[in-house]
Amino acid sequence: MPKIARRRLLAAASSLALSGCSRRSPAAKPLVSVVRAASYDQSVYETVLRLLREHRVALRGKRVLVKPNLVEFDPAAPINTHPLVVHAVMEACTALGAAEVRIAEGPGHRRGTLDLAEAAGYFRTVPRFEQVFTDLNLDEPALVRIKRPLSKLDSLYLPRTALRADLIVSVPKLKTHHWVAATLGMKNLFGLVPGGVYGWPKNVLHWAGPEECIVDLDRLFPHRFTIVDGVVGMEGNGPIQGGAKAAGVIVAGADAVAVDATCCRIMGLDPRLIRYLRLAETANQTDAPFVQQIGEDPARVRTDFDLLPGFARLRLRA
Repeated sequence: MPKIARRRLLAAASSLALSGCSRRSPAAKPLVSVVRAASYDQSVYETVLRLLREHRVALRGKRVLVKPNLVEFDPAAPINTHPLVVHAVMEACTALGAAEVRIAEGPGHRRGTLDLAEAAGYFRTVPRFEQVFTDLNLDEPALVRIKRPLSKLDSLYLPRTALRADLIVSVPKLKTHHWVAATLGMKNLFGLVPGGVYGWPKNVLHWAGPEECIVDLDRLFPHRFTIVDGVVGMEGNGPIQGGAKAAGVIVAGADAVAVDATCCRIMGLDPRLIRYLRLAETANQTDAPFVQQIGEDPARVRTDFDLLPGFARLRLRA
């Protein structure tokens, strides 16, 4: 278990009365924080707590589901959300008064979710991991109708654990993606779709239109906060076979479109050319002047990620 100054977290948490975390109105500038984080060390815990406080995330008395990105495991590749970041989110949510904090994921490739989590270091980092984890691939599903779908789907079976949560904290990895160019906070919701219903690798989402399904899922789960692990990301042929890219940042916000757009700028991608962001956009969240940035300017921490040749046209020019 990582050593963490719980008293400092609890003392900081008790001094703040938190307000809401639902999606901001189109008239307001979405708020996105960019913080430097050079390594996976104990400073990550205080960074995550500060981000939740900074955005006044409503946690007291809430059931929180922490959704990492667990896909595959290769000891030489940064495929999955680092477990230290996930544990930092859990500790911060608890310190800020959450009634229940669980980790949940439904990997699209591996059927043995616990084996994958163990290989990725979650058992070593998160105390009592098996007791606080739900495998969404095997969770009890419920049928949910999609209002005004963009994809070819009019409904989805979704896990009750995710549907019952008061708040989902999406904790993706900063990565490129061989189909949709970037996999960040919004694409991370694919892990909520249960493999026990749709099989592996959940091809129904690809047949129905991957970009459209990203937006449909985003609208089905509006009560979210996103914290992107960009300490070390993945470039090139992501989300599994790419190479490591040290970006040295953590990015956070309640508006998923604005968070993903900010991450794209950091990666050297033009968010205005990313199709799923254009489908989801309201009030110009992909345009830098319409996003209120806290902390680092994305241009100052920009670290161009290698792209597959087919995505070269998406490179941010300015």
